[in-house]
Amino acid sequence: MIRRTLACMLTLGLVACATQPSSPPSPSQATVAPHKPASGQHKGPAEAAPESAASTAPPVDLTPVPFETARANFIRDTAAAHRLDPAYIASVLDQAQVRQPIIAAMSRPAERVKPWNEYRPIFISQARIDGGKKFLAEHRDELMRVQQRTGVPAEVIVAIIGVETSYGGNTGNHRVLDALYTLAFYYPRSGDPAKLEREVRRELFFRDELAKAFVLARDEKLDITTLKGSYAGAMGMGQFMPSSYLDFAVDGNGDGRRDLFNSYDDVFSSIANYFVKKGGWVRGGQVAVPATLAAGREEFNPSEWTPSWSLQDLAARGYTPNAAVQPAATATPITLEGSTGKQYWLGFQNYYAITRYNISKMYAMAVFQLSQAIAGQELPPA
Repeated sequence: MIRRTLACMLTLGLVACATQPSSPPSPSQATVAPHKPASGQHKGPAEAAPESAASTAPPVDLTPVPFETARANFIRDTAAAHRLDPAYIASVLDQAQVRQPIIAAMSRPAERVKPWNEYRPIFISQARIDGGKKFLAEHRDELMRVQQRTGVPAEVIVAIIGVETSYGGNTGNHRVLDALYTLAFYYPRSGDPAKLEREVRRELFFRDELAKAFVLARDEKLDITTLKGSYAGAMGMGQFMPSSYLDFAVDGNGDGRRDLFNSYDDVFSSIANYFVKKGGWVRGGQVAVPATLAAGREEFNPSEWTPSWSLQDLAARGYTPNAAVQPAATATPITLEGSTGKQYWLGFQNYYAITRYNISKMYAMAVFQLSQAIAGQELPPA
């Protein structure tokens, strides 16, 4: 998740973390989900996700539907699809409240895209690095068990939690039921015809997440009316949306439940599982290495970040890695606006895996570099 997640307003409405995708429905994730700001940490940076530009989603009916009709259809369809009592669904929805602050948050225009040298300090500070080292030391045994089992490094798991919720210190104080209900039936409309399809898809995404929240509450024996999370409905230390919770959460301690609110074993295992199952994490693989672009060569900025290009392909475009790389590796080129000019990197499969948690190349780089700092490595200049 995510996020996640909204758990990162890197792109307006994108939920971090294992949260939701940028063109719902799809996280997760995410990622979202997958994002997500999750609980408000990711205020400030906004990054357009190139992969959101081309949507392959089927067409949707843009005809307005009255609230009462939409609500009745939701109760009927959710009950039928998930074998739930429609009277129970209705009784829970009767307790939901529409929250104007959530609508206002979703209505805010996206801020300008921050360059990397402004973006990185939001997520990587000495306090966050020190907090990550302390968190890793406190939970080393659980984290190392997950690392050994999944191949996802402990410091990467810790960095996700640090970016998403400040190591569990800010998981969100919105009632998940209210957040999802508000966005499922009252997703804000800008009035711009060019944005209407996206706004309808967003509303349908949250409507599906609301349905999944009922399933999650049943399956994990949770009280849907008391769950707390982000204003987008992302939950727990890793900021999972309900669908990502259902799809990727893991019972890490073997107690028969998947508890992403209180069980560190479950949280660590679930984040790692998200990376492996959603992102295709490669055990022992590199995340990213700095690179040099030959003078006079044009930048290559692909429209999506699948690591599809061989080192030979990239060399033909003028890219040379500045660190040892496995000869058979494939990568994607990354361009960042640094404090002293352009920075070039090559991102591998594990970098791509981080972008599945939140579809943002700068988010993925922030998580990666925070994980390096937590592991005691010196960071390059921003």
